[in-house]
Amino acid sequence: MSVEIKTNTVETLRHTYGNLQRRFGDKPASRYQEASYDIEPTTNFHYRPLWEPQRQLNDPSRTAIRMADWHAVTDPRQYFYGAYVQARARMQEAAEHTYGFCEKRGLLSRLPEALQHKILRCLVPLRHAEMGANMNNSGIAGDCIAGTMTQLHIYQAMDRLGIGQYLSRIGLLLGEGSGSALDQAKAYWMDDPIWQGLRRYVEDSLVIKDWFELTLAQNLLLDGMSYPLMYQRFDQQLGEEGAGDVSMLTEFMRDWYAESTRWVDAMLKVVLAESADNHAQIQTWVDAWEPRAYAALQPLAEAATGLAALDDVRAALAARLHKLGLRSPGVPA
Repeated sequence: MSVEIKTNTVETLRHTYGNLQRRFGDKPASRYQEASYDIEPTTNFHYRPLWEPQRQLNDPSRTAIRMADWHAVTDPRQYFYGAYVQARARMQEAAEHTYGFCEKRGLLSRLPEALQHKILRCLVPLRHAEMGANMNNSGIAGDCIAGTMTQLHIYQAMDRLGIGQYLSRIGLLLGEGSGSALDQAKAYWMDDPIWQGLRRYVEDSLVIKDWFELTLAQNLLLDGMSYPLMYQRFDQQLGEEGAGDVSMLTEFMRDWYAESTRWVDAMLKVVLAESADNHAQIQTWVDAWEPRAYAALQPLAEAATGLAALDDVRAALAARLHKLGLRSPGVPA
């Protein structure tokens, strides 16, 4: 008896899904492409939104910006759900180790009382601003169209929720586990004059109707000044005053912001290049919101770092805008 073994080659008839084949050709797609493109319905809706019956679901008219295809905006990080979760798990693992180290050794409770008060007054109330950012980006994800755009903003929303929780944990470390420090931080947010400009900016941003205007006001302009101001300049000052341990607790925020600027700038480059009308509209929004963001942060900067630090941060944002082809209304070209 003989056994004959043969090898047959099966010819692949199709290498990817039809929607991706129409976009990229008949070739294997990346996981990011499979999870991001053409996943939202665009026709045959059964009903209009009850809260806004004059519009359709996934209605492109929710913003004044016009794009032939919003999928032209892609994430330079190539985050789909799986990749995003894995990246954040690695960052969280490092952060958890740091927070555990500080809590075990009581590093913040060893600081002079004046420094503890400064951290509680000037840093911890930012957790409320982070909740505003979470709500803003969640709203954008609900209103914008194209899976690539939705993913960018819903991941941003979840990140802001996490950052707010880390700031809350700093408050708990200052309060040695009790909630009294968080109650005090909320009182600062509600009543302290240094926070009222930022609180007004956050509350006004919550009612912006145009979702692209909102992403500019939040993710480009406010974050573009507040993060370098508080997590770089204020952090440096705290180190000089003997509170360098706080740097370990805010490392997540610095790493996250460096990553976030990549997709914000990449999004703007594509949208600005689409048309002159888009460019003009975005410049109008920058002219309106950049001075407001600067004014909102002035009282906080005076208390935390000094106005010179805020002016430096504003100049850096102006340089960033210039690279995108935009001008800053507050900084001469």
